[in-house]
Amino acid sequence: MTRVTGLGGAFFKAKDPGKLGAWYRDLLGVPVEDGRYAVFEWRHAENPERRGSTVWAVFPADTEYFGADSSDFMLNFRVDDLDRVLTELRDEGVDVDVRVETTPQGRFGWITDPEGNRVELWEPPA
Repeated sequence: MTRVTGLGGAFFKAKDPGKLGAWYRDLLGVPVEDGRYAVFEWRHAENPERRGSTVWAVFPADTEYFGADSSDFMLNFRVDDLDRVLTELRDEGVDVDVRVETTPQGRFGWITDPEGNRVELWEPPA
């Protein structure tokens, strides 16, 4: 029963996202775009023709994107079948957000772990 297929992203809060993004860009070489996010592209080991990406992003300290009572970070995990994974997790008693968002970047759903951390699940577009 595979649910998570990889890390889709790592997101965290900052008092000054633009300044912190510039620090990561200038001092560590992170390819930060628009001052707050970077996309690391890669290829699947078992199928090099298939591309993937992992996103690193800095959010404002007051964002509610991580949930109302959120921590300072949120992980995003890639999944192949978002509906199946959310249904299975809900059936197992996991706190699953009822909202599912569809965008050109794929489909997104959210769960909350036992420590209260919001976790984003991402089904990339086909």
